[in-house]
Amino acid sequence: MADVDDETGALRIRNSTDVVVNPSYLAVAPGGRVLYAVSETGDGAAAALDVGQDPPSLVGEAVPVLGAAPTHLALAGGQLLTANYGSGSVTALPVLEGGGLGESVTVLRHEGSGPNPERQEGPHAHAVVVDPSGGWLLAVDLGIDAVLVYALPGPRPHREVRLRPGSGPRHLAFHPRGDRAYVINELDPTITACRWDAASGVLEPLGETRVVPEGTDVETYPAEVVVSGDGRFLWAANRGHDSIATLALDAPGDRMELVTTTPCGGHWPRDLTLGPSGRRLYASNERSGDVTWFDIDPSSGVPRRGGSVPAPAASCVVFG
Repeated sequence: MADVDDETGALRIRNSTDVVVNPSYLAVAPGGRVLYAVSETGDGAAAALDVGQDPPSLVGEAVPVLGAAPTHLALAGGQLLTANYGSGSVTALPVLEGGGLGESVTVLRHEGSGPNPERQEGPHAHAVVVDPSGGWLLAVDLGIDAVLVYALPGPRPHREVRLRPGSGPRHLAFHPRGDRAYVINELDPTITACRWDAASGVLEPLGETRVVPEGTDVETYPAEVVVSGDGRFLWAANRGHDSIATLALDAPGDRMELVTTTPCGGHWPRDLTLGPSGRRLYASNERSGDVTWFDIDPSSGVPRRGGSVPAPAASCVVFG
């Protein structure tokens, strides 16, 4: 847990807890009192924490997700939904009164494979994102080069959208207008722009843009994509290249142009988060064990390093 300086964006570590094993991704409940975490372990679990306590304490027990290595989670309609990378599945857990988690009620298993024999031998669900209308859950699967759309409440299978073979889609972010979505690809350093129709639950790929300059000879594994609140810019966290890419969006949001890349302030930026004011970015640098914050130039969108704090194996920052 950390306090945030509203003027500078600086973080000051307040406390920590180790009650959840390998908590790789986080989500905050409305009101900010309960924090949810996935435990990225072989048998997979999710947990709720009361962050009003110092240090935070568990609300009930950690609950199995009946899936391996969960890497992402989202809240929707009284449920906690997890993307289980190891087993290629999505799990829905009921959120109980008080914020604790009930036993699993739904497990949706993906099927298929991709052309990369080392990373795509089977499905690998990597992210679950609720669309701005609240009526759909989009599950991004790296192993089968697809985004699976589920209807809410449920979740209930609706359709599967295939992306370019071998691209390895990892995470997804929506345009603030709600009619475009951007999928960051881990196995090829690109972002796929998509048209999104919330009335029908249809996702339509439009085209790809690289997130590192042409000729880059460093193996790069993009991890996260963030869109500015005004829809003018998009940022990508590039592991390996250890950078934050700034891309400019056109007015419809269909096309992107790589403006520049900025050093991430550490090594292996696994997550990238926009601060509450919309004027700062926070990079979670997993292998260097720190969180670095950046001030965003309002005209160019380019981030400028502000400072950092140590955070062992940092993998996610959320604000509540």
